[in-house]
Amino acid sequence: MKATVIVFPGSNCDRDVAVSLEQATGRPPEMLWHGSSEVPSTDLIVLPGGFSYGDYLRCGAMAAHSPVMRDVVDKAKSGTRVLGICNGFQILTESGLLPGVLMQNMSLKYVCRDVHVRVERTDTDFTRQYGNGGVLRIPVAHHEGNYNADEETLDRLEDEGRVAFRYCTPDGELDRDANPNGSARNIAGIYNEDGTVLGLMPHPERLADPQLGGTDGKALFSSLAEALQ
Repeated sequence: MKATVIVFPGSNCDRDVAVSLEQATGRPPEMLWHGSSEVPSTDLIVLPGGFSYGDYLRCGAMAAHSPVMRDVVDKAKSGTRVLGICNGFQILTESGLLPGVLMQNMSLKYVCRDVHVRVERTDTDFTRQYGNGGVLRIPVAHHEGNYNADEETLDRLEDEGRVAFRYCTPDGELDRDANPNGSARNIAGIYNEDGTVLGLMPHPERLADPQLGGTDGKALFSSLAEALQ
């Protein structure tokens, strides 16, 4: 699998995700500056976490208009797998590749801690190595992680099986107290209509190695490596 990580001014998890990708695939991903006009031939595009453009205007709004994003959108619509983590998720919604919006956390405070999320599907390229309904411990680090959309969109996401992960208790129960940001229906991540684009707020790359204190995020990268080999 050949992967490409897009680097924006303000990205700060690009190296972390590059390490996870190299561990999963045995080859380093290409690190592509956002000012590039084209993404070279690749199997996977990753929009990493961070604070692109300092989160000015709206999180991800300016990055969504970076030169490279035109080709990212075109490639995504042609079937190239795209993964957006945290700020990358925000960029995916701002660019129209995923529906909804990431608003300020309900607490109006920055949240940085481990949370639990439930895997809602295991039949995608991103989750094939997880168990259905499995509970993962993965860190979040965001101020604008409160996912929302109109009720019609939320119902469509549910009906089409496009909810990827939900915030939950360690036992997998959906609970308001387990929701770190107030996201509608405890949604932590969603897919596009074809299941080829995934946006999620938790950081799997931050818990993908025993030296980091856990490996619950590792299977996301190894799932992609297996699916796209």
